[in-house]
Amino acid sequence: MKKTLVLSAVLALATTSAHAEDLSQYSNESRAVAMPFLKQLGAANQKAVSEGGPESAIGVCRDIAPKMAGDISRQTGWKLTRVSLKVRNPLLGTADAWEQKQLQSFAARAAQGEKPETLEAAEIVQEPAGKSFRFMKAIALQPGCVSCHGSTEIPENVKAKLAAEYPHDQATGYSAGQIRGAVSIKRPL
Repeated sequence: MKKTLVLSAVLALATTSAHAEDLSQYSNESRAVAMPFLKQLGAANQKAVSEGGPESAIGVCRDIAPKMAGDISRQTGWKLTRVSLKVRNPLLGTADAWEQKQLQSFAARAAQGEKPETLEAAEIVQEPAGKSFRFMKAIALQPGCVSCHGSTEIPENVKAKLAAEYPHDQATGYSAGQIRGAVSIKRPL
């Protein structure tokens, strides 16, 4: 009986250690995909704004970001998307239950003083479709993004285009530095 307990304890410790190593490895791999995606998206937005003003950035978020996310998803076999609790496009940005929980946690952690750009979550979860690794990286609203996501800073032409493109838009009322949403990666295991 004593040998069985010791063996069980050793196996549990080995499993926990292996699980932690997997979690760390998967997190690093996900971060290595999420960060370039965010940088490329930011660069595309800056280019659009410099060439055509804030109204031009709407096309980047509407067309280019989903295409980039789709390309990465096909290349990696993972699902990469942007999610939020206040979505602009409910078909693409609605957070599932796990993502909602993490976004709420990010907001609470930011309220306690953690820097939004450092906020991440990673977990191996059992779901109906099987085991998955889930990763999220918070997206802090950049100063230039208030032209489309702010409260009083949105120009009238941008408001009109947003109303036409996104009749169910909820993605406004933010200040620079607030958590706008997150990049979410779901990786089947």
